[in-house]
Amino acid sequence: MTIRTMTIEDFEQVHALWMTIKGFGIRSIDDSKEGVERFLKRNPTTSVVAEIDNKIVGSILCGHDGRRGCLYHVCVDEKYRRHGIGKAMVVYAMQALKREKINKVSLIAFTVNDIGNAFWNTIEWTERKDLNYYEFVLNEENITAFNEQ
Repeated sequence: MTIRTMTIEDFEQVHALWMTIKGFGIRSIDDSKEGVERFLKRNPTTSVVAEIDNKIVGSILCGHDGRRGCLYHVCVDEKYRRHGIGKAMVVYAMQALKREKINKVSLIAFTVNDIGNAFWNTIEWTERKDLNYYEFVLNEENITAFNEQ
């Protein structure tokens, strides 16, 4: 297995992986090739892929705003789960953030994502109960569709 920094050349394989993940939410604009390319240009060293035999089996979009890092779309192909790939990618992304002087990392996991929430608890991330998460949608055309697979 190889863990490495994601590039835009990985988009087709990464997007194909996303489409296999049950319950995965894909945004029409943010998760398009153009949206991912914009994200990677802003955060060129922090997103991650895991490869086995030249096939991408895991990915994380990871970026920061200069103060706090954030993980998006953390996933591992179902056939390759429970082999430490997810944790290895998270460690790789966090090390990249540390090199950029980022001291805290957050993520959002949907409450119905039992597999994801179990993963984050297993690798000792802290679920916060002391805050509410708010958002304001600036572009109504950026629609989220959830995979039914």
